[in-house]
Amino acid sequence: MAKAKTIRIFDTTLRDGEQSPGASMNIDEKLRIAKQLQKLNVDVIEAGFPIASEGDFEAVKKVAQTIKGPQIAGLCRANFKDIDRGWEALQYAGEKGRIHTFIATSDIHMKYKLKMKPAQVLEAAVKAVKHARAYTPNVEFSCEDAVRTDLKFMAEVVAAVIDAGACVVNIPDTVGYTIPFEYYNIIRYLKENVANIEQAIISVHCHNDLGLAVANSIAAIQAGAEQVECTVNGIGERAGNCSLEELVMILRTRHDILPFKTNVVTEQLTPASRLLTTVTGIAVQPNKAIVGANAFAHEAGIHQHGVLMEKSTYEIMTPESVGLKDNALVLGKHSGRHAFKKRLEELGYDLEDEMLNKAFERFKGLADLKKEIYDEDLDAIVADEVMRAPEKYKLSHITVTCGSFAVATATVQMEIDDISVRTAELGDGPVDATLKAIKKLTKTKAKLLQYTVGSITGGTDAQGEVTVRLAEGDRTVIGRGASTDIIEASAKAYINALNRLSVKRAKVQEGL
Repeated sequence: MAKAKTIRIFDTTLRDGEQSPGASMNIDEKLRIAKQLQKLNVDVIEAGFPIASEGDFEAVKKVAQTIKGPQIAGLCRANFKDIDRGWEALQYAGEKGRIHTFIATSDIHMKYKLKMKPAQVLEAAVKAVKHARAYTPNVEFSCEDAVRTDLKFMAEVVAAVIDAGACVVNIPDTVGYTIPFEYYNIIRYLKENVANIEQAIISVHCHNDLGLAVANSIAAIQAGAEQVECTVNGIGERAGNCSLEELVMILRTRHDILPFKTNVVTEQLTPASRLLTTVTGIAVQPNKAIVGANAFAHEAGIHQHGVLMEKSTYEIMTPESVGLKDNALVLGKHSGRHAFKKRLEELGYDLEDEMLNKAFERFKGLADLKKEIYDEDLDAIVADEVMRAPEKYKLSHITVTCGSFAVATATVQMEIDDISVRTAELGDGPVDATLKAIKKLTKTKAKLLQYTVGSITGGTDAQGEVTVRLAEGDRTVIGRGASTDIIEASAKAYINALNRLSVKRAKVQEGL
C-alpha cells in the first residue's frame, strides 16, 4: 500500500454549521466550541462570516485571538469590503489567519443570483484573490455551486485564481446534488486539465441533501482532494454538511483500502458532539453513526453473545477510540467537587469557577433525587444551568393540579426583568396549562413549532429532557430544559427559548 496521505480537516461548524435553523451561537458559545475543536486538532477552523454582523465579527476576532494550533478562517464574498472586514478580524491569528473568499460559478447562480456574465465572475474572482493576497498568502477560493458549473469554465476560474495567489481551491457541492462517481470525475478533470493545479490544495465541501455528503467527500479524496470541509454532527444548511466524525472514522477504520489519515484526535469526537448538542439544543439521532446513543448498543441476543465473546464480532471500532467510556455510572451524591470537575472536563466542558459552582449545586440536588448519575445527566445539567441565554425571564415556581376528571390548572410564578409576576391558566393537560400561563405572563407572540420530550437515562427517577422550537417572525430558536419533573422541564425549555428570542430581538434593535 502507498504511504498514507494526510487529509486536512477544515471544520466549518462555527460558520456553515451555525446556519442550521435555530443553531445560532453567541461569542462565548462559539469560543467553547472552538476550544473543543482545538482539542480535536482539526487543521482549520472556519470561525464565521465576519461581515455578516458585528457579533460574527467579534466571534471571529475572539477565536483568532484565543485559539492556538489550527488555522482560523473567515468567509468573505468576492468583494473588497468583505475581505477588508474579514482580515480586520483574522489578523490576530497572524500567519494562521486564512481569508476564504468565494463567488458562484454555475450558470443558474450567475444568471439568477449574481446577474453577471462568466467573464465578469472570472474578473471578480481574480480581483478578490489578489486583494486578499495583499493581506496574507493564506488565501482560499471557492467556486460556489461548483458541481453544477460548466467544467471548462470552472477549470478556467481555478487556473486564474491559483495564478492570482490562491493556495487552496474549494470545489463545493453547495446544494448536495452530486453523487460519488460524478464528483470523483469532476476532481479528476481539474487535476488533469488545470496546468497549475499542483500549486494549490484541492478542497471539497459537500452538503447532505441526498444523504451523500460523506460518500462524496471520500470519492473526492480518492480523486486527489487533500482537504475536506465538514462539521461536527454534520450540522449545517438544510440537510447539513459532511459529518466530521464519520469522515475521520471511515479513514481510520478502512485504512486497509483507503491510504489516507487525518490529524484529528478521535477520542475527542464524542465530547465534541455532546458539547455542540448542549450549546445548540440540536439533538443527535440515536442511530447516528459514530456518536449516536445506539452506535455501540447491542440489543439482539446473537449480537450480545458475539460481543461478549469477542467485541470485534459486531464492533468495527472501539467505543474508546471515539471518546466513549465503558462505565455508564459516573458520579453519585457522595462525589466531591474535584471528581465532578474532572468528569466534566472529560466530557469536553471547561467551566470557570462561577459556572462550575452553579453546575455542582444542581448536580448535588439531582444526586439526592436519583440513585445514579450518568454522563447524559451531566450534559443536561450543563445545558440547563450554564449554557443558557441571558435571563430576561426566570422561573420561580409552578403548581399544577390535574386528574382524570379535573381540568388541568397551572399556577406559574416568574421573574421578568427582576419583577415577580404570577398567573394561573387552564389547559388540555398540565404541560399545556403551564405553557399557556408562561405565554400570558411574558406576552409572547412566538409560535410553538415543535415540542419533544425524552428520558435522559433509564429508570423511574430519570431526568426528563424537553426541547422546544419557537418562531417569531423570521427568527427561530431552540430551548431545552431538564428535570426529574417533566412539567418543570417543559417550563424551563419554553422559558429558555423565550430568553434566546429576547437576545435575538435585542441584537436586531442594536443593529447587529
